[in-house]
Amino acid sequence: MVTQFESRVSASPDVMVRQVGEESVVLNLKTEQYMGLDDIATSMWNALTTSESVEAAYKGLAANYDVDGEQLRRDLDDFVQELIRLGLIAVGDQKQG
Repeated sequence: MVTQFESRVSASPDVMVRQVGEESVVLNLKTEQYMGLDDIATSMWNALTTSESVEAAYKGLAANYDVDGEQLRRDLDDFVQELIRLGLIAVGDQKQG
């Protein structure tokens, strides 16, 4: 696992997200890198970009889906790593209140 779950995730500055039904497309307008998201990945995206940390997103997703916790943690980590690779998110320290 590479992702620091205490980190905060946000969409990169040049990213546009369009949701159609329960699916989404995330596009970096500067690099033209994009990712199509099914309904589960869209839920993961929304949780990551609106939560205080990856850990908070994980906890929210775990409460909403009947999934093994370790599997969810691995899937979330893989998803974050792919979003980073495509330049679709920025990962930083958790903001202090």
